[in-house]
Amino acid sequence: MLPDRDFFYRLADAAKAETLPRFRTGLSVVNKMAGGFDPVTEGDQAAEKAIRALITEHFPEHGVLGEEHENVGLDREHVWVIDPIDGTRSFISGLPVWGTLIGFQTNGRAAMGLMDQPFIGERYFADGTQTHYCGPDGERVISVRDCGELGNATLFTTSPHIFTGTDLERYRAVEERVQLFRYGCDCYAYVLLASGQIDLVVENSLKPYDVGALIPIIEQAGGIITTWDGGRPENGGNIIAAGSKAVHEQALALLAGR
Repeated sequence: MLPDRDFFYRLADAAKAETLPRFRTGLSVVNKMAGGFDPVTEGDQAAEKAIRALITEHFPEHGVLGEEHENVGLDREHVWVIDPIDGTRSFISGLPVWGTLIGFQTNGRAAMGLMDQPFIGERYFADGTQTHYCGPDGERVISVRDCGELGNATLFTTSPHIFTGTDLERYRAVEERVQLFRYGCDCYAYVLLASGQIDLVVENSLKPYDVGALIPIIEQAGGIITTWDGGRPENGGNIIAAGSKAVHEQALALLAGR
């Protein structure tokens, strides 16, 4: 037995009950990084705990990979990939572009995924075949757009400050070629791509839980998401997502230093 949309929505509702009451409330923040700033909040931890409790109750045979708690059964056929608040910096700043990411893998391959933004009231769900949007303006199946070439593209990244050294040089080479670039949307950038609003997302040093839910959302909307060397993105790393093959190939050549 595999999960369906209703179960994914139950997981999102459980996380929402923990995150939304804490948003814009001046909550306490703990820094996880001794030499920098990697914030975690009570909302992150409580939301992941709530998601895990439902998974354990209904699918005890499944593995779980999460950001805030210990991983379980990563060698199992079915594994959940959880980021309770992707975009914690946005969350603690009151900016509603963070989201709860819930992914589902079968034999190491991303198969289903959900991104929930509870403050705006939007959900994006990949059911294994199609990507669905549910929000204030209704429900519909969504798809990427084809802008033709890199020079016509709108590019998003969380921040240019995440890139250093050669990665920064190669990212800038892409940024210089696009029509428009914007910063600061975390996981929300990927669902904008899936819904045909933008054309390209480029980021680096991502963890598996940063992309696990977003891979099927992009792919089942007709887009492409890979590492900078063109490989599968399930393990994270340097990631590129595009709405068309042409834009992906043109950006990938620059990111690969070709």
